[in-house]
Amino acid sequence: MGDLTATTGPGASTTEDMTENRLGPSFHSDQVDDAGQRELLVGILDSQAALPGVRRLRQWTLDALAVQPGDSALDIGSGTGSEVLALARLTGPDGDAVGVDPNPGMLTVARERAAAAGITARFVAGNAYALPFDDASFDVVRCERVYQHLDHPDRASAEIARVLRPGGRAVVVDSDWSTTIIHPGDPEVVAAMTATSLSRAIHPHSGRMLRGWLTAAGLAVDQVAADAVVWEPEGIRAMMPIGAEKAVATGAITEAQRDRLLADLEAGMTAGDYHFSVTMFAVLARKPQ
Repeated sequence: MGDLTATTGPGASTTEDMTENRLGPSFHSDQVDDAGQRELLVGILDSQAALPGVRRLRQWTLDALAVQPGDSALDIGSGTGSEVLALARLTGPDGDAVGVDPNPGMLTVARERAAAAGITARFVAGNAYALPFDDASFDVVRCERVYQHLDHPDRASAEIARVLRPGGRAVVVDSDWSTTIIHPGDPEVVAAMTATSLSRAIHPHSGRMLRGWLTAAGLAVDQVAADAVVWEPEGIRAMMPIGAEKAVATGAITEAQRDRLLADLEAGMTAGDYHFSVTMFAVLARKPQ
């Protein structure tokens, strides 16, 4: 799922409002009912899914979960459904691949894509704090870039532990926004904009906290992986103005500084001298027998 707003990370406006707290109780299901907004969100999610760092970490997740034919698998915050379809390919016709998301628009997109791919999968409305499943329902659970937007990640971790079967495996993936690197640009302006984004996020350091949340929920952590997700110009051009505008609105930077930063970034991308990255972490845990 991505990075500068709720699926993409801290610091956005309209897109952030559509996705912020995607699985928390403050989510408003009508935020992406508009077809144009939904199309924008889907485009962002698809572009993020194509980033090499995201692809690598998602492949690591599938390998670490060791999904077997016949398994029951759950993706919390399933979005467009891409990872549910990946799970369904591994669980096979005798298994069960399920995506849960509170956003009815995303559920519709996911169901349509599953049908188009000829893959059987289930997509249900649900909340990370109260998953609509019985205890010990799943062999594997994955959750990507959701915790950073939750008021109570500990409750979400407890729910993962509850729905996992004894011996079941879970991977939780999230970003740590203090690892953000932006080049080019005045370092002081970049730092001020980044600080504004961090101050507005609920849990901007989720990546480093995943191990503790899962351990506190009674799960045993087996492995931790990380990847620096490097953005391409398309994503930078789409999201950086949003973060810069928020920094102006809070008084962290001036309009002139905003304009210079965006111009510097554009010049850098045109010349091939640019960099935008954030580190994502993935934690594999299991439920004791």
